[in-house]
Amino acid sequence: MAEQIYRELILDHSRNPRNTGTLDPADHSFEDVNPLCGDEIRMDVRVKDDRVDEIRFSGRGCAISQAAASLLTEMAAGRPVEEVKQISKDDMLDELGVPISPARLKCALLGLKVLKASLYGMPQQDEDL
Repeated sequence: MAEQIYRELILDHSRNPRNTGTLDPADHSFEDVNPLCGDEIRMDVRVKDDRVDEIRFSGRGCAISQAAASLLTEMAAGRPVEEVKQISKDDMLDELGVPISPARLKCALLGLKVLKASLYGMPQQDEDL
């Protein structure tokens, strides 16, 4: 039953993503592509008083990548930057709430990789998530 609710949540975020668009200017910005499937994500972040004041994402890709990026923007909004930097792969997978196959793992984590790269100012490796 709970898994069905999470599937509906993923579909909703995929069809109606939250916090889409870009921020110009942005304090932090980064974009990347998953070369295995072609998913593209860009994250723009504005920081105020060491917190994520505004966050937007743009891009294209599968339902999992788009839903995960949308969920991630909701997770990060209003939180201290240092706390956002600590969001882990497991935190992201827990938030998605459904089993993610190894083939779809990079799709689910692309937004997190891009967000961390924007905040750290450099690309993140998958093992850094």
